Amino acid sequence: MKNKTVRLLAVELLTRVESQGTYSNLALNKVIEENNFSVKDTKLLTTIVYGVIQHKLTLEYWLEPFIKKANKLQLWVKELLLVSLYQMVYLDKIPDRAVFNESIEIAKIKGHTGIRKFVTGVLHSIRRNGLREVNEIDNDITRLSIGTSTPEWLVEELIKELGITKVESILDTINTSPKHSVRINTHKVNKQILVNELKNDGYTIRESEVTPDALIVDGGFLPKSSEFRNGKMIIQDESAMLAVESMDIQKDDIVLDACAAPGGKTTQIAEKLMKGEGKVWALDIHKHKVKLIEENANKLGLISKVSAKQLDARKAITEFDSEKFDKILVDAPCSGLGLMRRKPEVKYEKKLADSYSLHDIQVNILEKVAPLLKKGGYLTYSTCTILNIENQKVIDDFLKKHPEFVQEKTYTKNKLKDERDTLSLTIYPDDYMSDGFFIATLRKK
Repeated sequence: MKNKTVRLLAVELLTRVESQGTYSNLALNKVIEENNFSVKDTKLLTTIVYGVIQHKLTLEYWLEPFIKKANKLQLWVKELLLVSLYQMVYLDKIPDRAVFNESIEIAKIKGHTGIRKFVTGVLHSIRRNGLREVNEIDNDITRLSIGTSTPEWLVEELIKELGITKVESILDTINTSPKHSVRINTHKVNKQILVNELKNDGYTIRESEVTPDALIVDGGFLPKSSEFRNGKMIIQDESAMLAVESMDIQKDDIVLDACAAPGGKTTQIAEKLMKGEGKVWALDIHKHKVKLIEENANKLGLISKVSAKQLDARKAITEFDSEKFDKILVDAPCSGLGLMRRKPEVKYEKKLADSYSLHDIQVNILEKVAPLLKKGGYLTYSTCTILNIENQKVIDDFLKKHPEFVQEKTYTKNKLKDERDTLSLTIYPDDYMSDGFFIATLRKK
């Protein structure tokens, strides 16, 4: 097809995500940028792609009785059926006949007569016989797993840590659409001017309840906006802004961003240094990611305060003097399970063993950068996961070996969860409908 339809593109994109491990948000943005979609088509493509991935286990549970040899089914055919089923169940405004007609047309174009007949038969059988009820599953864990499309191991682990009530609340929200949040680049524009410009461009703006540095923006594809292209704002989740916010960066601070790519937090730090003598060193293992940090800093007009370097954070002591930095941020590599709403495929890719392996890496990074912090300086540790093994357990294990550090309470501008008993701050996906995030604040005595 010269002009591929939204549903055909959705099938192809989902097939690529499943077979190649491509991040759905990155793949989706690329497809949208390459095609001159209307706002309506952009929304439909986004809804279908995210929806099928978010509800994958539920959709597969419903589809299973209608497929005799699922293991022999070509991946694109399975994705086509899931796309069709998702629309039939979750998109009320699309009539079944429209779903059937286009699905059969896609089967005819991408496959042969046998596949077309197979797809036709399955869809008609689903409409004729209906879908089995998830509530009929006897096992509580399995029922919650299938009903929310969350792997059983993750359901079990979260229940151990948080209890069934909180877990049900979290899982009830992870399959909703993520908010579109941006961070205002105050070096180039103030908040009210940016709000007015975005409104004039047809966007709908809401204030963020998480941080005053963010805006919630709806009504279009933000990477194509002039405000984004001109570096007046950067696309960043509200929760992700809190790590730097909690650091209370002063204009003359010398800062290390130890795991920096793609540079969202680096530029957030740099923005706070523009009126002083401060500097931020941003490290990443990969050369192309270091380039990405520099590109983002350039675009935002903050490059003068950023020095990006290709270096493993665990080897930073070989490049910098001891006690060089006033503040250090370790936004550690993690399982990313706080991003289940934004990157829904992450929940299917990870295992508990991954978190245990990451725990050792996370502790090791903290230990390697600790000597670089000045006495009285602050080390901030953050992750975008919600599992304790990668969060407070990392801090506890680090502090056992490093009595020269003490944990202090993490604060934010909007006083999020200030009444909590814990020193660290954990934002769960159901708290503010933002990404799940963890922040701990350590002071060197």
